[in-house]
Amino acid sequence: MEGKCAVTMVGKRSVRIGSWIALSLGVLVGVAAHGASAAECPDHPDALGTSRTLVVDPREHPRVGAMQYSESLPLRDHEVVLTFDDGPVPRHSNQVLQILADQCVKATFFIIGRQAQANPEGVRKLVAAGHTVGTHSQNHPLTFNKMSAEQAKQEVDQGIASTLAALGGPSELSPFFRVPGLLRGEGVEAYAASQGLQLWSADFLADDWRHISSGKVYDLAIKRLEARGKGIFLLHDIQARTVAALPKILHELKARGYHIVHVVAATAERPATPTEAQDWQLHPILENVPIAHWPKVPDFDLASAVTLPTATLEDVVVLDGHLPHAAEPTGREQRRSHGVPLPRQAPWPREIELSVSDTAPALPVPEASLFQIAEKAHAPTKPLTLLARREGPAERSAREPAPSARSARVKPSGPRTWHGRHSSHASHERRHVAFDTGSSVGEGSLGEGSSGAIDTSAIRIASLKKR
Repeated sequence: MEGKCAVTMVGKRSVRIGSWIALSLGVLVGVAAHGASAAECPDHPDALGTSRTLVVDPREHPRVGAMQYSESLPLRDHEVVLTFDDGPVPRHSNQVLQILADQCVKATFFIIGRQAQANPEGVRKLVAAGHTVGTHSQNHPLTFNKMSAEQAKQEVDQGIASTLAALGGPSELSPFFRVPGLLRGEGVEAYAASQGLQLWSADFLADDWRHISSGKVYDLAIKRLEARGKGIFLLHDIQARTVAALPKILHELKARGYHIVHVVAATAERPATPTEAQDWQLHPILENVPIAHWPKVPDFDLASAVTLPTATLEDVVVLDGHLPHAAEPTGREQRRSHGVPLPRQAPWPREIELSVSDTAPALPVPEASLFQIAEKAHAPTKPLTLLARREGPAERSAREPAPSARSARVKPSGPRTWHGRHSSHASHERRHVAFDTGSSVGEGSLGEGSSGAIDTSAIRIASLKKR
């Protein structure tokens, strides 16, 4: 690749980095890729191995990963690319290297510059084992989505410089970069494109950075891989749960017929793997799916066509008052325009004038009897049966005679032995009942000639018997 170079200071050393124009990049990478594509694992005949090496050109495809971009690596069905972030950390990264070596699997590692400074030997082990080494910024900030292009440039350049210092030269470093936390932004994407760096996202994860068990990491990895069928697999070589889950994941990949693909960058000596444009698409167009196209415009031969005269207003418009009548001749002698016979013209529909009479028909006035409701004018009135009600205190006091009249009342003869506690009972027996008809029956209104008179002797006898 051709482009500008930049000088970045790492301590007291100046490391030359830029658009990866060094031709020596393909020397060691090509040797490592050749060993990976051989997939020879003599000590482990049942190993998963690496099926093939895919050579990509970052200039042609600057961003890959279906989780964030419209393109991903041109993988076939049941092909997987293993990637590891955030290393190296000797305690766990060395175990990951040994697991991959036992299975003869090649992967891509994205190095943090600060980790490379702390463990440069771990970075060199990755290259010695034939793996691809990319970068992952200097300090792993989770703010790339908010950074300007200048801020992103500083993080990216420092991470590259630290990794180059650990490797001892640019030939072992690939122009691959992954944004920490996949928090991409316009600044880092623009700067990476200007430097010829290929931005890597992912196709599926296993969430191994979360506080989950190694069994959960395995379950998520297989479940999400089965859902996609292929893709870039993102893991972290600094996690103990990843170390515990990785052997089981690789074993299951082999059992389910998956193949490992090793990805390297194209160089002058090693050209990119031939691919089709749709191989990089997230949803490629399949050959067995019909495609709808716009109808093809026919190729008319207009050179030999006869030019007809332009129609005039009189040819296409019939003015009002000049409509042809049935008695008028409509032969071809009248239907010619510029010597060309025209079809018989149909008259335009005429407006029909409706004659409105001044005298509208009079409707008869409805009789008054139509609005009357038949009712029984002399219906007999039935007497109402009134129910007795108890007199109130006010009515009783208004009806009772004065005390002088009450004292003149005839007292019964005979012994007075029944007057006592039974006198109140006898008084209670004589109920004062008033009817709505206006007549009242009471102690002061009873007489011998009254129809409603009460026999006081009968009441007295009944009271004595009850006593």
